[in-house]
Amino acid sequence: MFSQTVEYALRAVVYLAQNRGSAATEQVAEATKVPPAYLAKVMQGLVRGGIVVSRRGVGGGVALARKPEELTVLEVVNAVDPIVRIRTCPLELSSHGANLCPLHRRLDNALAMVEDAFRATTLAEVLSAPGESVPLCDFPPVQPLTKRKR
Repeated sequence: MFSQTVEYALRAVVYLAQNRGSAATEQVAEATKVPPAYLAKVMQGLVRGGIVVSRRGVGGGVALARKPEELTVLEVVNAVDPIVRIRTCPLELSSHGANLCPLHRRLDNALAMVEDAFRATTLAEVLSAPGESVPLCDFPPVQPLTKRKR
């Protein structure tokens, strides 16, 4: 139901929320098992969406723009691949217009429930939920990348 981009964005922000600091994109990619080039594009969307800030240079990297208690799952999803509600007939039937048929009304109702659930869930809640495994990736964070010999 959700795109790979959404999955990768959620992994990245959960990692950043868990670590409460700045991290190199390469470090985030390694820890979350996201291809580095793909993660760079995902991060651009998160920066544009105000979810993440990016700093260049020594001590730079990416970090959450707000506290995990203030960021919802819906904000992350909508920053990279917004949920598209069904407002008019997807088949463009003039007889339907904005009056959705029973099928499309139910599909839109399901999308509304997903939006509501994501809107009501912060990153902090995801991290604090009890369970036998940690969210999305192993913690503590991986060690900083070392330079590879050529």
